[in-house]
Amino acid sequence: MRYPLRDALADNQLFRGLPDRIIDRLFAVAVRRTYLKGERIFSQGDEGDALYCVVSGRVRIVAVGGTSQEVFLNIIEPHESFGEIAVIDGLPRTATAVAIEPVKLIALGRNDLIEVLGAEPELALHLLRLFCQRMRWASDLVEESAFLSPPARLAKRLLSLAMLHGKATEDGIALSISQIELAKFLGASRQYVNEKLQAWKTRGWVSLARRSLLIVDPAALKRIAGDGLPGSGQAAPAKDA
Repeated sequence: MRYPLRDALADNQLFRGLPDRIIDRLFAVAVRRTYLKGERIFSQGDEGDALYCVVSGRVRIVAVGGTSQEVFLNIIEPHESFGEIAVIDGLPRTATAVAIEPVKLIALGRNDLIEVLGAEPELALHLLRLFCQRMRWASDLVEESAFLSPPARLAKRLLSLAMLHGKATEDGIALSISQIELAKFLGASRQYVNEKLQAWKTRGWVSLARRSLLIVDPAALKRIAGDGLPGSGQAAPAKDA
């Protein structure tokens, strides 16, 4: 007999490749949860009581700074997970999770997960490797903010979002995101993002629509992203880039 939730758990990137015995132990303590569009799953500062695996729908991860400025950190899609940091270290949540659309989740409570980790060293080592990957990703974001020029940051973030969430079409890579959302990913103003996208549209690099855009020339954006690195030795990007 097949169990769809167990299959979803086994196929989640956090647990993919683990032996059946470990998946069975995790499935035995897993809880199904659903959230409506716009519903908050947890808030920054909350207790880390569970980690979540997305079965369907999408979740936005958001952080709020001391000035109350909201910055988007990530979009979590099916087969991905979130909320694991606070679950492992026992400290408050570092960000807020909100359902972009109706979502179905698998929740693993902190106490249950810690118990399975204690009994299964293979699971602990597996998660440690994945957490190291995420630390590298977070380090890349810090480096991006510190060293890349604003146009290069925008180009790099567009390419990253396209790789993770874009859909290939005959005309380019379609990305469902508004300019306001894109600005919040960068911690920039919507006006700045619009000015750059309009300039890139004029050059034929992107095409713009309501709450979406099409990357027509990824190679051009890659050049902008590379040119934004100090000391790269490459030609400076055009003034309207």
